[in-house]
Amino acid sequence: MHRFAFIVFLCLPALTFATAQQRMLTPPVRKAMERFSADSLWRHAAVLADDRMEGRGTGSAGERRAAAYLAGELERLGLQPAGPDGSFLQPFPLHGSRPLPASRLTLSTATREIELRLGNDYLLFKTGAQTFIPLPLRLVFVGYGIVAPEYDYNDYQYIDVTDAIVVFLSGEPESADGDFFAGRRRTVYSIPEMKQRIAFSRGARGSILLPLPRVDASYDWEDWRQIFAFEDVSSPITVPSHLSALMRLEAAAMLFDNSVFSLEDVLRMDAEHRIRSFPLRTRLRFSGEFRERDFLSANVAGLLPGSDPLLRDSYVLVSAHYDHLGIGPAVRGDSIYNGLVDNALGCAALLEMARILSDPALRPRRSLLFLFVAAEEKGLLGSQYYCTRPLVPLHKTIANLNVDGLAIIDVFDDVVGIGSEFSTIDRHLHTLAGELAKTVSTLPEDFDLLEAFAGSDQIAFAQAGVPSLLVMEGTAYRNVGPEDGYAQFLAWGRERYHTPFDDPGQPVNHEALRQHGALLCAFLAGLANTYEPPQWIPGSKYVNARLQSLAEER
Repeated sequence: MHRFAFIVFLCLPALTFATAQQRMLTPPVRKAMERFSADSLWRHAAVLADDRMEGRGTGSAGERRAAAYLAGELERLGLQPAGPDGSFLQPFPLHGSRPLPASRLTLSTATREIELRLGNDYLLFKTGAQTFIPLPLRLVFVGYGIVAPEYDYNDYQYIDVTDAIVVFLSGEPESADGDFFAGRRRTVYSIPEMKQRIAFSRGARGSILLPLPRVDASYDWEDWRQIFAFEDVSSPITVPSHLSALMRLEAAAMLFDNSVFSLEDVLRMDAEHRIRSFPLRTRLRFSGEFRERDFLSANVAGLLPGSDPLLRDSYVLVSAHYDHLGIGPAVRGDSIYNGLVDNALGCAALLEMARILSDPALRPRRSLLFLFVAAEEKGLLGSQYYCTRPLVPLHKTIANLNVDGLAIIDVFDDVVGIGSEFSTIDRHLHTLAGELAKTVSTLPEDFDLLEAFAGSDQIAFAQAGVPSLLVMEGTAYRNVGPEDGYAQFLAWGRERYHTPFDDPGQPVNHEALRQHGALLCAFLAGLANTYEPPQWIPGSKYVNARLQSLAEER
């Protein structure tokens, strides 16, 4: 899962409702669930998360070995190659860049020039030649860097930032009012990329993000350095990015040198809810040195034709990303970021579902496309590429089930459908849950929903018009209380998520793996058997993309 996608799946049980919808749990689907093997799943996961895969970093030898393994397993199971030229691989081009210590970011004040050090004082969101700023540019502080007309809020209203470098705080205005920046929940305006886009739309040449203590209290500078330590990877067709930096607060104080307000004044303004924008009296120039490369990555795809002559020309797309972070900064002597939960387990679940459902007696009516996408950790690049060049028509793809991790704590009695509120796929989930005597839960008000749906590949398929869902376990555990389960989940996030310790040596509840995988297998088969394909709810922001793909027969 992408680094900003980690959220607390603490869920409140909701009553399962009955519908008159077609049954999901038919005898063949129940038999498929019974055949789901935790041992088989674990064998695949252990291979993909082994040190020999070197963390499956995008564009690495380990990623290529993982792709070859997945393709070989799909072929062994008898699936049809879905890639171009009769291959299981869908190659696509990427560009990689790493900033080097010789990069120079210089601040100029009325009396001095200050050289800031890469890694110590600042980090770069994007890298490459397009970040070059040879002549000193003026700096402008713009509060949180937000323009939000729906909240009657504009940090740029009274200030011109044309050809300037803007400086903004992380997060957004603090609010207890659900009608103003969604109260305690984050909105899209808190995402750094959104702030950067707003800045460039106002004519800025670059941006500097300052981590606000009340927003980023859980991170110290070493955490940020580790997050930014990996290669910046982008699609060659991406519009070039301007300079976008994260600056350490201790260094950021120099940005406000001799200005009307100091950084300390700005932090006080934030605490007192009276932030304002103003020009700074410093200027900035930047000359970067980078190690760059162009390379091919690849999605892996296998097709299982449906059993119904009338329905086999429509598809359910089941996806999981097989990349992870690769080799990075050593933590307690270990530098391989194995990515077992994120997301070798998800890939293993797809292989196990393919094994079971390829049995002619259990094969669903509609066709299934098993898609292992690359470069999810680099910004969903593999799934975005697939949506521009789909291997089966998008307008004939009735749904996407994305798998990003499996339950590892305990067996459970409730599930959460991330993204189910946008489409009638919610009805299918409630139907299956009811037939399995489970409840469907929702995330409580206390927790951040922003990255739940937008944080992994399901959002790419949704934006292409395909009703999409990520199904997670809730916290109605059989043997662990909700508070204890919640604490274990938080501990996993602190100690293992995006570290070298998300590896096969960590404690994992294999019965929970089997239960979650079997449930996903049943949901996949049930969707592929349904006569009533999911539809976007009227008014959903994804409806138009669906209508466009249908109109263009794309």
